[in-house]
Formats: sequence, C-alpha cells, structure tokens
Amino acid sequence: MIIDIPEGQEPIGYVWGDMVPGIGSAAANFSLSVYEHTTLGLREFEAARLRIAQINGCLFCLDWRTERDGHKVEEEFAGAVSEWRTTEAFDDRTRLAAEYAERYALDHHGLDESFWARMTAHYSQHEIVELSMSIGSWLAFGRLNHVLGLDAVCVLPGH
Repeated sequence: MIIDIPEGQEPIGYVWGDMVPGIGSAAANFSLSVYEHTTLGLREFEAARLRIAQINGCLFCLDWRTERDGHKVEEEFAGAVSEWRTTEAFDDRTRLAAEYAERYALDHHGLDESFWARMTAHYSQHEIVELSMSIGSWLAFGRLNHVLGLDAVCVLPGH
C-alpha cells in the first residue's frame, strides 16, 4: 500500500472518508447507490461487476459477491465471466453485460453500431444508462483501490 494509514485506522474508511471527505463521501455514496438502487438482474449485474474486477485486478472486488434477498451467483460464476464469449452458463443479457463491461474498460472507442444493435435488442435505454453508470463506478473505484493498494489490506463492510 502506498498510502500511510495512521495506527488504529481502517484503511478504506480512512482514505475514502478522512483524507478527502468532500470527495470520498460523495464517491462512497455513488458506489453504494449502484448496489442499493439497481434494477438490473443479479446475473447481469454480477457479470459486469466481476468482469471489471478481473480487468482491474482488485482483490476484494474479485472476492466479493453481491447478495440480493439471500441469493448470490453460483461459485463457478466468476470463471464463466472470464469465459463470457464461450460459456454456456450465460443467457444473452448476461453475456452482453460481461462484453459491455470489458469493452467499456478496454475499448470504448470500439463500441460500434453492431454492438449497439445487439445491446438495444436486449436492454432498454434506462438499463443501458444504469449499467454504464455501474460499470463506471466499478472501473473507477476498484481501480483506485487496487492502484493505492487498499484492496490488499481491506475487506468490504459486511463481507
């Protein structure tokens, strides 16, 4: 970790809260809103989230599984996300969520008309905006935590 954390402080709370309270609390609220207000199905949500975690290399994002009403994706799901192009474990929406996350993070200039035709055939405009904002949150904050080394010393609340 490249940030000095005072003795007795929890690293992620310190960095996100105490170091930059005006920015950190807004970022934390945005990050939490993605989970609290999503209308996306759990599988497509987790496919996009996990694909970004894999790209970012964020350790606790890779370990985290979103829970809804006592349900989480199956243990093998993360492996299927890595193989989103060929896995038979995904329906079209889940596969597109993983693809969109990857392309959003690695090739956003390559999101062509062909991709958008497939995307709009399976997702409403509302869902596309929601998924885009969610992916943006995971990309930014997972990468921030990994770059600063917070992911190696922190555990997400409730995990």
